[in-house]
Amino acid sequence: MKNKNVGFLIIGIAVIIGIIVGIFNFGLRSIVADSCSHGPECSMYGTIAIQTWISLAIAGLVAVIGLFLIYAKEEKEIIVKKVREKVEVEKKAKPIDYSKLDKEEKVIMKAVEDAQGTIFQSDLVDKTGFSKVKVTRVLDRLEGKQFIERKRRGMTNVVVKK
Repeated sequence: MKNKNVGFLIIGIAVIIGIIVGIFNFGLRSIVADSCSHGPECSMYGTIAIQTWISLAIAGLVAVIGLFLIYAKEEKEIIVKKVREKVEVEKKAKPIDYSKLDKEEKVIMKAVEDAQGTIFQSDLVDKTGFSKVKVTRVLDRLEGKQFIERKRRGMTNVVVKK
């Protein structure tokens, strides 16, 4: 649920608490008036006032929390997730034409696809059986043709299918 809706819900709860405090206060005053013969000097009247103010303060605090939630800014993560989902859908929708690739490039692309589009360059050396130099040169060609992208991660590269 959005923060604004939760805020309105909490303010509604605060109003209900205020109404209940008012009803309770009215009932308590009538009970004290019937049972106490001292009048307004009775200590029970003072207790009613203290209890009423404490209850109204709690209801006010709940209302302030509700107002804070109404006017607080929404989190931006939700927007970021939607953008990421759109980018992933666009990546999946684009078919790749492998007819322009030579044999070694096809082997590398097959290994990247088998790894769900992301693989370490050192793992490509192990999976393909090519030397490090050959893998680097083939990746350079594939990067130039916009099939893959290499990202530096510490001492190694991550190969990502575009």
